[in-house]
Formats: sequence, structure tokens, C-alpha cells
Amino acid sequence: MSISLSDVKRIASLSRIAVSDAEAEATRAQLSGIFSLIEEMQAVDTAGIAPMSHAQEIVLRMRSDTVTEADQHEAFQKGAPQVEAALYLVPKVIE
Repeated sequence: MSISLSDVKRIASLSRIAVSDAEAEATRAQLSGIFSLIEEMQAVDTAGIAPMSHAQEIVLRMRSDTVTEADQHEAFQKGAPQVEAALYLVPKVIE
């Protein structure tokens, strides 16, 4: 599939991008190359190939979801100016 110069200019206009004739021609050549590559890739038979989540065979190490640190909640709140019901009390700043 190739794209015409008028298509490139129309897309540029819709995108509100100003392009010269030389830029439009260069862009048309690049887009035509991309479209031809896509056509080649679509021609490949992929019926027996399973989808992959990654290009390499990577095995993720799983760890148990357990708490590893001690609860220091009370120790942290000892230094707070005001605490009520295990919550920090702060002064009202918006009236």
C-alpha cells in the first residue's frame, strides 16, 4: 500500500502541521515504507504461534506477601504534638 502526496498534505492539515512539498514527499516515502513492512508482516502465517507477554523467556520470582517490619506506629506517634484515636491532629489552616 502506498500513500499519495495529497493524503500526506491532508493529514498534515488535519494535524495543523505546516509542511513544505519536500517534507511532504519525504514523509510520503517513509510512510510508504512503513506500510509495505506492515504488509510483509501480515503475510506471515502465525496460526500455530502462541502470543507472548515478553520477547524473552523471563520467569518472575514470586515472594510471599508477608509483613517483614515491626509495627512502630505507637513509637512514631509519641513525638507528635497531638494524637487522637491513633490519628495525628493538625491545626485547621483553611477557614
